[in-house]
Amino acid sequence: MSHSKLRPEGVALSRRQVLKSAGTGFGYVALTGLFGQNAVRAHEATGGRPGDPGPLAPRTPHFPVKAKRIIFLFMSGAMASMDTFDYKPQLQKDDGKVGPGGGVLTASKFKFQQHGQTGTWVSELYPNVARHVDKLCFIKGLHTDTPAHPEAVIQLHTGAALAQLTRPSLGAWLLYGLGTENQDIPGYVTINPPPNFGGTVNYGSAFLPAHFQGTRISDSGYVPNLKAQAAKTLQRQQLDLLQSMNRDLAASPGAPDELDGVIQSYELAFTMQDKVPALLDISREPQAVLDMYGVKPGPEGSFARQCVMARRLSEAGVRFVEVCQPGWDHHTNLHQGLIRNSAATDRSTAALLTDLEQRGLLDETLVLFGSEFGRLPTAQGPDGRDHNITGYPMWLAGAGVKPGFSYGGTDEYGLNAVEGRMHMNDLHATVLALMGLDHERLTYRYAGRDFRLTDVAGNVVRDIFA
Repeated sequence: MSHSKLRPEGVALSRRQVLKSAGTGFGYVALTGLFGQNAVRAHEATGGRPGDPGPLAPRTPHFPVKAKRIIFLFMSGAMASMDTFDYKPQLQKDDGKVGPGGGVLTASKFKFQQHGQTGTWVSELYPNVARHVDKLCFIKGLHTDTPAHPEAVIQLHTGAALAQLTRPSLGAWLLYGLGTENQDIPGYVTINPPPNFGGTVNYGSAFLPAHFQGTRISDSGYVPNLKAQAAKTLQRQQLDLLQSMNRDLAASPGAPDELDGVIQSYELAFTMQDKVPALLDISREPQAVLDMYGVKPGPEGSFARQCVMARRLSEAGVRFVEVCQPGWDHHTNLHQGLIRNSAATDRSTAALLTDLEQRGLLDETLVLFGSEFGRLPTAQGPDGRDHNITGYPMWLAGAGVKPGFSYGGTDEYGLNAVEGRMHMNDLHATVLALMGLDHERLTYRYAGRDFRLTDVAGNVVRDIFA
């Protein structure tokens, strides 16, 4: 059969014209990398059979859990825990003395108070989040392997500092193991990811098929390669012709497996053009909701816009959403920097927790808040703190975790994790378990061996489970 018989409405286009126009339209070709590539192999690797819905269809977890999705609030650059969420009274008393590892101990300049029925200590920098402490589950004994930002950020996102082999990101593993709840939109979205500190590696799929990697958007809702540049009718005609070519080729002997993924990615890109921009348009929210988050124009309102988008995306069925607040690398200007960054994130973070709870989403959404590592209790220059990888906190809230609970802890100055020590592999194993996935069973065969997010390590910390 000639392709001319397949052209809808008699559109006379050569194959070259079709491919050229589609490639410069709303991004069929560019989005292939986001949603296509080797779908058959991934489908079979996760237990699929011919005729099943496909590799991005929702999948049954290894064991039943409440959590269906994750929102990760990433404070890029490393927060100073002793100034925010980890009160150290001994550090306050010993201000100016020599610390156990050398250096001059530096007390926090911010006041701490106890909040909630749990009496949890929180800095004055986070008054709005402090009202939610009885919902939060603190992990206070984290440690990681490298004090360099790029490697530590990559390890936080992929389980291993970048070495010889790039690994898939946490979001990619979740999408690979669980699929997505909404086939018309991406299952994994990263908003304003930091351009440095690893870049695309932090939301990539590495050796997993490319349709499991994250879709990058900005806090204004812009999705690269999604804007339409041709009339919708003509785009549909172009796509129909492209798909007929792809299906003919797929039916031929020796056809590459990637074609099934390409066909799927083209259809998803076409659907996304209608649905994703509307989903990311936060102006559709009631003004009271926007005010609750503190949405305002300009860079100062970026994190608030991201949080509203994260709630909208999660509500629509996106499996993993990451939002980012950069600028926490306070080697200098520590105190003014903390005031600025906490002001940008406190109200919006609290509003996100409130909004999720009011909509009945917090019971099935896991919220994770934290940085790639912490900062030292000693001074760096007149107004700064250096990196600390030996003890720092994060907190979780929502589905599956104990509310108003604290696990582990650092020494009296916040230098070393001494109780409930959790390595990054342990954190990943625990997060996967909260999503119903056994980190030892969630594997992918590549280069002759089975890989997993936690490599050959990782222990699930069930003490934090509700």
